[in-house]
Amino acid sequence: SGGPPEQRTHEGYEWLFVLSGKLRLLLAEHDLVLEPGEAAEFDTRLPHWFGPAEDERVEFLSLFGPQGERMHVRAKPRRG
Repeated sequence: SGGPPEQRTHEGYEWLFVLSGKLRLLLAEHDLVLEPGEAAEFDTRLPHWFGPAEDERVEFLSLFGPQGERMHVRAKPRRG
Protein backbone atom coordinates (compact mmCIF):
# COMPACT_ATOMS: atom_id res chain seq x y z
CA SER A 1 0.00 0.00 0.00
CA GLY A 2 2.91 2.37 -0.58
CA GLY A 3 5.05 4.26 1.88
CA PRO A 4 4.24 6.07 5.09
CA PRO A 5 1.20 8.39 5.28
CA GLU A 6 1.66 11.95 4.02
CA GLN A 7 2.35 14.37 6.85
CA ARG A 8 0.74 17.82 6.77
CA THR A 9 1.48 21.19 8.37
CA HIS A 10 -0.69 24.16 9.35
CA GLU A 11 -0.64 27.00 11.86
CA GLY A 12 -1.53 26.31 15.48
CA TYR A 13 -1.25 23.68 18.18
CA GLU A 14 -3.02 20.36 18.62
CA TRP A 15 -3.67 18.16 21.65
CA LEU A 16 -4.60 14.47 21.34
CA PHE A 17 -5.88 12.17 24.12
CA VAL A 18 -6.44 8.46 23.46
CA LEU A 19 -9.66 6.99 24.90
CA SER A 20 -9.38 3.44 23.50
CA GLY A 21 -7.27 1.54 21.01
CA LYS A 22 -3.83 2.66 19.85
CA LEU A 23 -3.12 5.89 17.96
CA ARG A 24 -0.11 6.18 15.69
CA LEU A 25 1.34 9.70 15.57
CA LEU A 26 3.94 10.62 12.98
CA LEU A 27 5.51 13.90 14.10
CA ALA A 28 8.37 15.03 11.85
CA GLU A 29 10.94 12.20 12.16
CA HIS A 30 9.26 10.63 15.22
CA ASP A 31 6.94 7.59 14.90
CA LEU A 32 4.96 7.21 18.14
CA VAL A 33 2.17 4.94 19.37
CA LEU A 34 -0.13 6.36 22.04
CA GLU A 35 -2.24 4.05 24.21
CA PRO A 36 -5.40 4.75 26.26
CA GLY A 37 -4.80 7.50 28.83
CA GLU A 38 -1.82 8.94 26.95
CA ALA A 39 -1.75 12.40 25.39
CA ALA A 40 0.35 14.40 22.95
CA GLU A 41 0.59 18.14 22.38
CA PHE A 42 2.46 19.58 19.43
CA ASP A 43 3.02 22.61 17.23
CA THR A 44 1.18 21.84 14.01
CA ARG A 45 3.78 23.67 11.95
CA LEU A 46 5.73 20.41 12.38
CA PRO A 47 4.83 17.82 9.73
CA HIS A 48 2.32 15.41 11.31
CA TRP A 49 -0.20 12.64 10.66
CA PHE A 50 -2.22 10.43 13.01
CA GLY A 51 -4.51 7.44 12.66
CA PRO A 52 -5.05 3.89 13.94
CA ALA A 53 -1.82 2.13 14.93
CA GLU A 54 -3.33 -1.26 14.14
CA ASP A 55 -6.18 -2.66 12.06
CA GLU A 56 -8.52 -1.89 14.95
CA ARG A 57 -10.63 1.09 15.89
CA VAL A 58 -9.12 3.93 17.90
CA GLU A 59 -11.08 6.59 19.79
CA PHE A 60 -9.40 9.84 20.75
CA LEU A 61 -10.11 13.46 21.58
CA SER A 62 -8.50 16.15 19.47
CA LEU A 63 -8.36 19.80 20.52
CA PHE A 64 -7.01 22.50 18.25
CA GLY A 65 -7.16 26.26 17.87
CA PRO A 66 -9.02 28.23 15.20
CA GLN A 67 -6.05 28.00 12.82
CA GLY A 68 -6.36 24.19 12.74
CA GLU A 69 -10.10 24.28 12.08
CA ARG A 70 -9.53 24.90 8.37
CA MET A 71 -7.53 21.66 8.13
CA HIS A 72 -9.89 19.46 10.16
CA VAL A 73 -13.42 20.55 9.26
CA ARG A 74 -14.36 18.85 6.01
CA ALA A 75 -18.16 18.84 6.10
CA LYS A 76 -20.59 21.73 6.18
CA PRO A 77 -22.99 21.74 9.14
CA ARG A 78 -26.55 20.67 8.35
CA ARG A 79 -29.29 23.22 8.74
CA GLY A 80 -32.31 22.23 10.82
